[in-house]
Amino acid sequence: MVQLRGALVIALAVGLTSAVGDGLNLSGEAIAYGAVIAAVIVRSDFSRWPLAIYPVLLVVVGFCMAIGVVLGLALSAVPQVFLFGLVAALMQLFALLLPGKLRMLSGVVAVAGVLPLLSSAPSWSDWGQELLAIALGMAIGTAVRVMAGLRSPFFWRKLVFASLALAIGQGVGAVTPKYLYFGVVLLLNDSIGDTLGRVRDRMVGVSFGILMPLLVFNTLGIGALQNGLVMGGTAALVMALNKASYLRTALISSGVAFVGYGPLVAWYIPNRWIDYLMGCGLALAVGLLLFPNSALRRYNQLRTDPTASSEQLQRLLPAAREEARWLGVPLAEPFTTPELSGAEAS
Repeated sequence: MVQLRGALVIALAVGLTSAVGDGLNLSGEAIAYGAVIAAVIVRSDFSRWPLAIYPVLLVVVGFCMAIGVVLGLALSAVPQVFLFGLVAALMQLFALLLPGKLRMLSGVVAVAGVLPLLSSAPSWSDWGQELLAIALGMAIGTAVRVMAGLRSPFFWRKLVFASLALAIGQGVGAVTPKYLYFGVVLLLNDSIGDTLGRVRDRMVGVSFGILMPLLVFNTLGIGALQNGLVMGGTAALVMALNKASYLRTALISSGVAFVGYGPLVAWYIPNRWIDYLMGCGLALAVGLLLFPNSALRRYNQLRTDPTASSEQLQRLLPAAREEARWLGVPLAEPFTTPELSGAEAS
């Protein structure tokens, strides 16, 4: 279903880009470039590109195409084979100058530089139209992807319960009901496995994080020295127990529970833990009861699908592993064949 929806969204993005380009009287070549960009900017799984990729991609493509136009106009009398080879070599040199984070655009650089040479006569007018079409493709593709995300039941599930979380917390008698809201917005994820993993990490981290504030408050009270003791003691405890993966959550919990509340009262720390536990319970209940999406089931389906890629399996593996851990069932790793997995399980 996700793959089909992805294909439909790509088709819609390309169709809209082509229609807008046609309405702006852009050339056929420019519309083709915009349509291609609109198609590739929509990932089939609707994951997002880094925000910086949009201006960077537009600048890099515009610069490389400008080089092609300049050389095409300046060397119009030379054979096209020589001109094409010169621009291609320059693009390879430019790709070497890209910083590490932009090396993914090396292929884009190689293509963009020679695009103006593919027309009969390179011109700045064509350059402007093609760059405008590419910008349209990026904008329309992104907008269509966002609209498709609004149709996802997981988005509306989280929106509704994030809006109601404080009221639910007050209704169940939570002393600090805001932590039910934090539980929903921070822990509720699209898949059951991801939600379970976040709940486990958060509750272990919060549990570590409230121990030192509780101990120091009841023995030494509040003060600048006590602040250092709480945060340093939390870090020492977590590291001593070899639980470094929970250190960040534990330190945040210690800071909020002790340093962040000057007029600390005796009831706050234990009730904060209880109310966060309620928030975890609310996130789990919503994830399990409303549109449940099992990463483990999807993972097992893909393992028996010969067309599935290892990248898909690796992306699902952490969430599937978390579900299997909670259910107490074995999980075959991606490189293990289904037949071997069944033999091991028996």
